[in-house]
Amino acid sequence: MNTSTRDGAIGVARPRVEGRAKVTGAARYAADEPVPGLAHGALVLSTVARGRVRDIDVTAVHDMPGVLGVIDHTNAPRLNPQAGHFFGPDGGLHLLQDEVIPHAGRPIALVVAETPEQARAAAQALPVTYDEQSHDTCFSAGHPAGRPALTLFDAPADVGDVEAELAAGAVVVDETYRTPEEHCSAMEPHSATAWWEGERLQAVDSDQGPFQIALTLATLFHLPAERVRIRVDHIGGGFGSKTMCGPQLILAAMAATRFGRPVRVTLTRTEVFLATAQRPATDQRVRIGADADGRLRAIHHHAAFEISPLAEYIEGCTELTKTLYAAPAIRTALTAVPLDILPPYSMRAPGAAPGSFALESAMDELAERLGMDPLELRLLNEPAVGPVSGLPFSSRNLVTCLGEGARRFGWASRDHRPRMRREGPLLVGTGLAATSFSIGAFPSRASITAEPDGTFTVAIGAADLGTGARTALTAIAADALAVGIDKIGLRISDSDLGPAWGAGGSRGTASWAWAITEAAAKIRGPERPVTATADTAQLLGELASRERHAFSAVFAEVTADSATGEVRVRRLLGMFAAGRVINPLMARSQVIGGMIGGLSMALHEEGVRDPVTGRHVNADFAGYHIAAHADVPDIEADFVPDDEPGIPWGIKGVGEIGNVGTAAAIANAVWHATGVRQRHLPIRLDRVLEG
Repeated sequence: MNTSTRDGAIGVARPRVEGRAKVTGAARYAADEPVPGLAHGALVLSTVARGRVRDIDVTAVHDMPGVLGVIDHTNAPRLNPQAGHFFGPDGGLHLLQDEVIPHAGRPIALVVAETPEQARAAAQALPVTYDEQSHDTCFSAGHPAGRPALTLFDAPADVGDVEAELAAGAVVVDETYRTPEEHCSAMEPHSATAWWEGERLQAVDSDQGPFQIALTLATLFHLPAERVRIRVDHIGGGFGSKTMCGPQLILAAMAATRFGRPVRVTLTRTEVFLATAQRPATDQRVRIGADADGRLRAIHHHAAFEISPLAEYIEGCTELTKTLYAAPAIRTALTAVPLDILPPYSMRAPGAAPGSFALESAMDELAERLGMDPLELRLLNEPAVGPVSGLPFSSRNLVTCLGEGARRFGWASRDHRPRMRREGPLLVGTGLAATSFSIGAFPSRASITAEPDGTFTVAIGAADLGTGARTALTAIAADALAVGIDKIGLRISDSDLGPAWGAGGSRGTASWAWAITEAAAKIRGPERPVTATADTAQLLGELASRERHAFSAVFAEVTADSATGEVRVRRLLGMFAAGRVINPLMARSQVIGGMIGGLSMALHEEGVRDPVTGRHVNADFAGYHIAAHADVPDIEADFVPDDEPGIPWGIKGVGEIGNVGTAAAIANAVWHATGVRQRHLPIRLDRVLEG
């Protein structure tokens, strides 16, 4: 591998290569792709939370302007029930296959018309009658349907004698922390256009991994993989919601098959809320015991989360508990609670974001009861090896993040007693959280062609969510080939380019960079044109077993209005150990965006269901609040020197580490300001006032 540290493109803060196209409007998103003969589909969603469709009166809309027809469970193409995702078969994909309604917001029909407006008008007019059944959407950790979650990752841990160590502790924290359903809320709604070219199904889709999603679509429609092609040029964010084969793509493919012409399905904002996956609600009990000097004796973290009977999923809330702190006894467990809801799926920093809120809030409570500086408590319990696995860390620079963050934030001058700072009616407080996020790489394939004109064409099935993947991969290819970035042409976002990990799990750049680096090493001599291809599957299998994580420390300053309960964040500071930084400009943008997402989680985001109807009551940006420009404080983010041995260029990934820890830092700052602990997100006005 050519991973030399010569001066080159890596480490240089360059603006994104597609920047001009985006600011001039030349960049095309999935709903912008021009396709001749295009028809449009509009969804009809179930208004009941559980039951059956008794009747859909399609004759009522047949004569409406532009209507081509309606697809429902009586005439939809039959799908493969074994199709699924990472966690196995997923009934959430099997749309329009029967009259059963498993959750509110389930697509029950698609109206296809000549224009989007005609399709939408007919969908709104389509009469549907239901046989409604009782439903259960009320989540709790003690729900009788709760069962052990899958152990595919974040398996239960049981090291040492937790009960004995807790009993021997001088101070014990035993509290429960709750987080609500949260929605990914990407700027670009989900959109797909599908059509047939001969025997091949073509699609332009807004997704995070065209190759994997093409495989899923092929399986669903009983097609060989080579007969499905999915392209995606630019993506307006995803945050996990576009890692799946979405309803827009499945229904567009159905309509293209039935009507024999291209069909585009673009979800409305409300449909994005109701029909695409959300982060599940969690209920987490954390018990931590320590000696009087602050040394931990035991950590017990039991997290419950909601799922759907339609599909398995794991919200790995306890990963950090097995990573961050040394203790002779650690026990973790995950409980899944099946409810009548849309299957949840990964949202940015899945598991780690709600898990960090619980663990780091409990650590802060422990420091409070010990009368100890929260920073000192964390430094005191720094592990030498993985606390549960016993494996060495590939690299671990959390202490550096904490120390440098404390210095820049001015932590040393903090009075650790609560309610000590006032500015008129405002109570002022500061807090911190330490955190980690697992990193690594997944198998990917890349090809590089040395062109006759001296340039190189790099082809890999990566996806750029707007994070700057094109810019980063161009720099990596240039340095791997020892040429300037002007010599690199990049082809991405096409399932025909072969297997490649999608943009998710903070593993995209590391996975793609490895494949590109291996392909570059095969380009030898002056012969042109010549193409070299590399697949990293075998190399990944040879990677030494290590604890591999990115780390960060987040510091927050907040104000709380003693009269209204309003909490405002004044400033955030994040220090990150995230491997070698490919492009400091874009990496900083990534972690700042993550911190804003954490702020939004702490103070605003809450999916709310009516317990009587089981339906979402805030499926829009009027009711579901996210951080807006006025909510974003002065944010400082920087990186400490870090490296990931064994992975080319020492890459770890920055996509999610910014989210993790921020909500806990803010909640801890709210306690410092008010003297009242907030264990239930979001930190609403009423919760502050009631406290």
